[in-house]
Amino acid sequence: MQDPLPPPPAFLRKLTQPLADYLALTTLPLHIHEVLFAFTCYHVINTRVSPWISARLFPNTYPQLSRKTRINWDVHVVSLCQSTVINVLALWVLWTDQTRVEMDWRERVWGYTGAGGMIQGFAAGYFLWDLFVSTANVASFGWGMLAHAVCALIVFSFGFRPFVNYYGPTFILYELSSPFLNFHWFFDKLNMTGSRAQLYNGIVLLVSFFFCRLLWGTYQSLRVYQDVWAALQSPGPVGSLVGVTDAASDPLSSSQSPATDAVLKHAFDPTNTAVMRFAGPQTVPFWLATTYLASNVVLNTLNFYWFGKMIEAVRKRFRGPKAKSKVTPTPTSIKKLEPKEPKEKREGSSDDDDDDAEIKTHQNGAALSPSTGAGAKLAPELDSGAEKTILLNVNHLENDEGPPDQATDFRRRRA
Repeated sequence: MQDPLPPPPAFLRKLTQPLADYLALTTLPLHIHEVLFAFTCYHVINTRVSPWISARLFPNTYPQLSRKTRINWDVHVVSLCQSTVINVLALWVLWTDQTRVEMDWRERVWGYTGAGGMIQGFAAGYFLWDLFVSTANVASFGWGMLAHAVCALIVFSFGFRPFVNYYGPTFILYELSSPFLNFHWFFDKLNMTGSRAQLYNGIVLLVSFFFCRLLWGTYQSLRVYQDVWAALQSPGPVGSLVGVTDAASDPLSSSQSPATDAVLKHAFDPTNTAVMRFAGPQTVPFWLATTYLASNVVLNTLNFYWFGKMIEAVRKRFRGPKAKSKVTPTPTSIKKLEPKEPKEKREGSSDDDDDDAEIKTHQNGAALSPSTGAGAKLAPELDSGAEKTILLNVNHLENDEGPPDQATDFRRRRA
């Protein structure tokens, strides 16, 4: 199936040629305009469109966010736009490209279709932007997001060799769960945590993530492992670029004969739908197989890890309040709660114990204790008469006498 978009201008293909030669990405010049277009669009959405439209749609929320949260908000807006567009394109290619149905394992490994290249071009543009943003904000997003960006860019860039170009639209369907993941994040920032909308979105998120990334992704990973293993076991070069000799293995460079030029021109003709026209020597270097498969393993591992985190996050938002644990009183605790008996009723208590009890007399904020004796120091604000009266009362208490009456006290004062 052909690329539905127009081919890139000649000058852009010429500028891309040295990079394509260095990285051995044969078909990159055919899709460089899609890579750059996607990167530019996502950069503009992140730096211009998202801040402008978010501040107007959510004037009470977005301007009040911290700088770190605003960066994260804008990144989620880009992710929402990208996942929506790329999912529509990938599903369209899978449903309309009948060539894919007829491919054998060789064509799935070394074959190429223009529609598959378009998907890889837009995906590579997004993951190139993602790598740029994740590197600049690694302290905020973490090393996991940076590893995801690196591995995803490697996986989709290899399709330009071409290598497993067939699996580009297949693996991009991982993104089917991304819109719901972004909505879940937005609900939290819009103070809708625990709402019915977030609950329903969370259910769809978990279901789509499980089926698209874990089931579908793992199954397709096993298929690509099987195809790459078959390619590694292949006896060696079994063909070349549309019958061209290996001397012309660089299909975009100038050739040495008019016949080779004509073949190369036909290979890069947008109307040419031959699947194996860029196959070249059908060999898979060991480093290429291990790099691709290792990146795929990292992506799948991150998917399983994130799925566990998502379940934990959804449960945390909709978990009811914890029930208070009931404490069963023990004999020890009951004993501690029992009221204490008065001193005079305790076993072994005597009147001597009462004499040792603290006796406090408050007068203008002062206190007196028997342990201080009759000559205890009193607060300076007591006048001399009050001091004599208190000392007299204390002496009578120590001699087991009752308090003197007012007449006796008056006679003693006159004396």
